[in-house]
Amino acid sequence: MGNEIGFWADKTVLVTGGGGFLGQHVVAKLNAAGCGKVVASSKSEYDLREREQIVRLLKNAKPDLVIHLAASVGGIGANQSHPAEFFYDNAIMGIELIEQARRLNVRKFVCLGTICAYPKFAPLPFREEDLWNGYPEETNAPYGLAKKMLLVQSQAYRQEYGFNCIYLLPVNLYGPKDNFDPQTSHVIPALIRKMLEAKARGERTVPCWGTGTVSREFLYVEDAAEAILLAAESYDKPEPVNVGSGLEISIRELAALLCKLTGFEGELVWDRTQPDGQPRRRLDVTRAEREFGFLAKTSLADGLRQTIEWYEKCGTPLKGRI
Repeated sequence: MGNEIGFWADKTVLVTGGGGFLGQHVVAKLNAAGCGKVVASSKSEYDLREREQIVRLLKNAKPDLVIHLAASVGGIGANQSHPAEFFYDNAIMGIELIEQARRLNVRKFVCLGTICAYPKFAPLPFREEDLWNGYPEETNAPYGLAKKMLLVQSQAYRQEYGFNCIYLLPVNLYGPKDNFDPQTSHVIPALIRKMLEAKARGERTVPCWGTGTVSREFLYVEDAAEAILLAAESYDKPEPVNVGSGLEISIRELAALLCKLTGFEGELVWDRTQPDGQPRRRLDVTRAEREFGFLAKTSLADGLRQTIEWYEKCGTPLKGRI
């Protein structure tokens, strides 16, 4: 299944967080798909924590479809330092956006959740039906729960108002234009930056958080953008949908692969005083394939190469909030 030119030709699409990491890739794909008009909002223009600014944005853009990507995000360290900020910002932005979009008769709303919403010890692979069977991993629970409430709102609004809001659960994303800020970045950009800087300075060690024994699943950002467009085109049901690669790798294995790809030949020093986060993550991705034909195309090694190449060429870190 490919993106349908006819579907997008007469649409005005608002992408919140359109200047952020994922947003830039979604906007590019919308333009390539022949979208009639793409409005990419940013925090510098509209503070989506403020109702009046949300209303102003929606009235100015007059969208047929909203893709809500704006979020306050970060790795384990950022989540531990700013749990209240991550909870409030993500909850209030989503709640107000959905409510005002409903009031202004937006035809469809695509809401992105997070893998952090899953219970800490959910059985593998994570199935959408297990989303409510436990409390999220503590280090990012405020963020995960804030985003999870948007699923409740989405389903309630569909039931009471007939509002067409769909909810996607993307796994950890990476790729060109990622956030490489050492204070707020996730594991892949953090390790890439550490290794390239250590290599450039001739240092023989790179510090890594935790034990390295936990596992994660990663999805290349271009694949994630493709999934969002496919879901926007053809998915109109209340159930949440996992969006991932379905492949799991330990952080130690990931770090070893990044050493090889960056050319860092020194030692990795694991700091066991730092938290590991959730023990394992791997998604059941069968619903996405069945409902809107999405399968990840980019292998982890190829995606990491492209990410490293982009960072070596551009090297401009983005901020954590998008």
